[in-house]
Amino acid sequence: MASVRGTDAPGRPFVVDGVGAGWRPEIAGWVADVPDLGFCEVIAESVAPAGPPRGVVDLRARGVPVIPHGIRLSLGGAEPLDPARVTQLAACADALDAPLVSEHIAFVRAAGREAGHLLPVPRTREALDVLAANVARLSAELTVPVALEVIAALFDWPDDELAEPEFLAAVGDRTGALLLLDVANVYANAVNRAQDPRAVLDRILDLVPADRIGYVHVAGGSARHDEAGLYHDTHTDPVPDAVLGLLAHLVERAPGVPVLLERDGGYPPAAVLTAELAAIAEAAR
Repeated sequence: MASVRGTDAPGRPFVVDGVGAGWRPEIAGWVADVPDLGFCEVIAESVAPAGPPRGVVDLRARGVPVIPHGIRLSLGGAEPLDPARVTQLAACADALDAPLVSEHIAFVRAAGREAGHLLPVPRTREALDVLAANVARLSAELTVPVALEVIAALFDWPDDELAEPEFLAAVGDRTGALLLLDVANVYANAVNRAQDPRAVLDRILDLVPADRIGYVHVAGGSARHDEAGLYHDTHTDPVPDAVLGLLAHLVERAPGVPVLLERDGGYPPAAVLTAELAAIAEAAR
């Protein structure tokens, strides 16, 4: 995919550039064949720093930047971070010569129990304190920046003190981290909260400068299997037109932001994935 950032784009150059795809073993051959792949992302917990997957090594040899994307640190959890998980993510970044790493504004464990899912943190000042401390612990071991992702949440905590845009801005101010802006998650959260997705995105962009956006995720979702009509960020469905429209609006406000397609199951034929990536590149033009 050709780069979406022109030479006249305002602000600092992004750490990565262009249109990318998430590397998964099931679609490794397709990712390898994407022309002019801007960058890719690999699930950090699936990578042994001493021996990364061959397909990922080949991408690095071609000069394609690879971002380790963590899913198990539980940065929003009240328990101390697992030192082994922090070290593994840092070692993964070093092994891949990564330009940055990413994780989630979420928790996945509490009281020694694993949730098996990314859970939303309460949008409170106390939660900000926890996040800031955990991100500082992580950053102390990293040699590259970290980008924090807003997750898709199916519920909100009753003691929330801040709306999501204000919370994301506060997280950036407190931690100095970049924002991994997932437009599919922004869409999902707005729809499930009966909000206007474009208005929510505009508010985020009013509060978070474009040069604090590390990169952008795009993924598919659906409400068809939910009796309550909730929209689920499945990563197994096609990217809806509404999400592509939200991406186009984002790029109008933040020209040249790097964009990555996530797919985590229900993999269609290569031609379908190629067409989806082309649609993302067109929306991000």
